[in-house]
Amino acid sequence: MACALDSYIAAVYEHSVILSEDTKIPVSPEDALMLMNKNMDVLEGAIKAAALQGAHIIVTPEDGIYGWVFTRETIYPYLEDIPDPQVNWIPCTDPDRFAPAPVQERLSCMARSNAIYVVANIGDKKPCNSSDPKCPSDGHYQYNTDVVFDSEGKLVARYHKYNLFVTETQFDYPKEPEFVTFNTTFGKFGIFTCADILFHDPAVVLVSKLQVDTVLFPTAWMNTLPLLSASQFHSAWAMGMGVNFLSANTRNSSLDTTGSGIYAPNGPRAFHYNTETENGHLLVAELSSHPRLSPTYPIAVNWSSYATSIKRFSPDDRNFSGVIYFDKFTFTELTKPEGNRTVCQKDLCCHLSYRMVEKQEDEVYVLGAFDGLHVVEGEYYLQICTLLKCKSTDLKTCGQPVATAHTSFDTFSLSGTFGTSYIFPEVLLTGVQLAPGEFQVLSDGRLISQSGTSKPVLTVTLFGRWYEKDPP
Repeated sequence: MACALDSYIAAVYEHSVILSEDTKIPVSPEDALMLMNKNMDVLEGAIKAAALQGAHIIVTPEDGIYGWVFTRETIYPYLEDIPDPQVNWIPCTDPDRFAPAPVQERLSCMARSNAIYVVANIGDKKPCNSSDPKCPSDGHYQYNTDVVFDSEGKLVARYHKYNLFVTETQFDYPKEPEFVTFNTTFGKFGIFTCADILFHDPAVVLVSKLQVDTVLFPTAWMNTLPLLSASQFHSAWAMGMGVNFLSANTRNSSLDTTGSGIYAPNGPRAFHYNTETENGHLLVAELSSHPRLSPTYPIAVNWSSYATSIKRFSPDDRNFSGVIYFDKFTFTELTKPEGNRTVCQKDLCCHLSYRMVEKQEDEVYVLGAFDGLHVVEGEYYLQICTLLKCKSTDLKTCGQPVATAHTSFDTFSLSGTFGTSYIFPEVLLTGVQLAPGEFQVLSDGRLISQSGTSKPVLTVTLFGRWYEKDPP
């Protein structure tokens, strides 16, 4: 019996996917496998390198084996029938049992020969017939699917993505959300994919109710500044939910996908954001197997405690509206190098105390609030307080994406009168870089920096999700 480990080595690989020529034209299963093998050649190199560095588990990205933008028909040759892990199957040693399964066989062998858990994203197909009223007309379901093989190559987890992105018309929605977990000698793991992180099921259930120690997160995440770039949001989610989070993104400049990381509840252990090249990148870092038992585990936070105890800092006579990712925020400008500001929208009031190192003439910062339903690419209720740099000195640009800044802050303290307890704290610095160890969250809900940040600030944000207010 292997002994339980207090810590383990995690790896994630950001993969620059080799894409097919034209995803609108059907290909033979042989050609499909040829493309998938090209990508698995690259992933195998990363898996070997991670194993040599002592990694116990490696996560590879969503769509990492065949790419994206398929039709229902053209994705079909890439799919395999993936059995329920309860069948107790090692494809590497018994490939014919659920044949044909060349992709599962190869992934299983990579895990087995390198003695490492391998997490990958592939497509599952399940036959159905007219006795099932929801059966698609082509006679099978197609699912965006994560698989996990243990260090002996056994299939130990299969997860069908529940919250498909609006463009994923090649895949079917599972009838119900799946809550997929598995136990190891280095903690309890849960798994979900990309857009799932924005919704309650299965993400919140896995962490809050099923108490997983680590979330595995294959993604193909298009960076959406100022609030939803990959590393920024995923590290904040790990911190707000109090869980380890292994995020593997694709790298593609035309889609602006980059940003992978190994995140702990008290901050990022390793992260990578690269817009300069199209290269893949391996990250390896150590994590606590059971972060809730660790002495560095974050304290419990009452997110609205401070904000509801004070009077507002400033009137709303100079507020103006602006849009961040289709949501209409209420903004107020930080006109002075230091001060206290309040901005409110509906029931949410955001309070900020701040001091800039020096106010740059050509840069404008605002404090913004949003309390409402986001309705593009999915409907979900948000409460957000954010300090951010505007794209230019024209206030109409506030909320538009901007990646560089020159204004540093000596101190900031941001809080809000949130109605939800699900708050994800973000601090993003110039160059779209994280700020590990440079800020903290107090038990009364203040996000503060005591000694300033190492680089100029893009955004300081408390990103709240009010799941109870989501439409059914």
